[in-house]
Amino acid sequence: MSFNDLQLIEPVLQALGKEGYTNPTPIQEKSIPVILQKRDLLGCAQTGTGKTAAFVLPILQLMYEGKQNGDQPDHKIKALILTPTRELAIQIGESIRSYGHFLPLRHHVIFGGVSQHSQVQAIRRGVDILVATPGRLLDLMQQGYITLRDIQFFVLDEADRMLDMGFVHDVKRIITRLPSKRQTLFFSATMPNEIKHLAAMLLNNPVKVEVTPPATTVDMIQQSIYYTERHNKPALLVHLLKDESIETALVFTQMKHAADKLARMLNNNGIRTEAIHGNKAQSARQKALENFKNKRTRVLVATDIAARGIDIDEMTHVINFELPNVPETYVHRIGRTRRAGAKGVAISFCDWSEKIFLSDIQKLIRKTLPVVKAHSFDAPGMHDVIQATNSFYGTSSRNARTKKHSRAFTQRG
Repeated sequence: MSFNDLQLIEPVLQALGKEGYTNPTPIQEKSIPVILQKRDLLGCAQTGTGKTAAFVLPILQLMYEGKQNGDQPDHKIKALILTPTRELAIQIGESIRSYGHFLPLRHHVIFGGVSQHSQVQAIRRGVDILVATPGRLLDLMQQGYITLRDIQFFVLDEADRMLDMGFVHDVKRIITRLPSKRQTLFFSATMPNEIKHLAAMLLNNPVKVEVTPPATTVDMIQQSIYYTERHNKPALLVHLLKDESIETALVFTQMKHAADKLARMLNNNGIRTEAIHGNKAQSARQKALENFKNKRTRVLVATDIAARGIDIDEMTHVINFELPNVPETYVHRIGRTRRAGAKGVAISFCDWSEKIFLSDIQKLIRKTLPVVKAHSFDAPGMHDVIQATNSFYGTSSRNARTKKHSRAFTQRG
């Protein structure tokens, strides 16, 4: 199937051709016709499946057709795309700019951590499509700069990450300000119960689109685990990065200070590295991302919050320097590689304190990660301990631990 088979209008097809896109991904193939029929949609799709285009393309078309028919006021906010991080918001904004290149529609991206002045000025000039993070949106609404009364299209993207980052209450506050008559598109990589309840509250007789089962990892990603002692992790990372076949690597840590410390250590060992996390200025984060995309930097060390919007087609490796204690986060992390259908590699380090986290991850993805044995930084005996842990802990204990730790963990980055 090609994009020509999806009833898209010529200006949108022309923009897709300009970007070199001819064939839709499965999530695009299934979602675009549903959205063009003005149905609510519940999409379950992992990162890297092309879901941004799955909702941006039909929204652009419906808004353009609405303007042509005269049923949409000029440059009032009619589409709201809510997303958890500024990086992802910027990425969606870039997609709107590319796909709407030949359409007379205005869009703007708003997020916190920067001055609101330019954002307010853009809104005053008139915006058709607004991409926003919850905090800054609520702030500008409370100041009277933004009203949602004209919204016809509402997209909640990365809903599970909204939950992880503690934004659900903000999202619910925003929902109460939306018109009851609207088209709602809801996307999430995983579907825990809290997300199912939120979707039920938001959606009206939705069509469910699912390209992979919830919380499963993509088979094309080659995954492995290294058992090691905590103090050996830096040396193990340097050892692995001596392999020049690792062209680019995104390395995950839990804490902001750990990301900075690890980046300094790698640079001291001759490996070009930058770090991004929530304490970095937006300009510094964007510069680091650009350097990584252009391969001026080989390694990017990141916390989960900062890395959520990273979308780099040719990134070859993801390395979990520290395992997440929320197992769904593992799925999000490794989804940063194998973008656009390419193969990817995900390597994880596990020390004694993380054995329960590994057990939770393997329960969630329903597979046992291959263990790299007999390496120079091995932790003797861990393999048997992990097997015993997998047998001992059940689903209920995993859920209890996840709820206990998830908020504290996701606030760190």
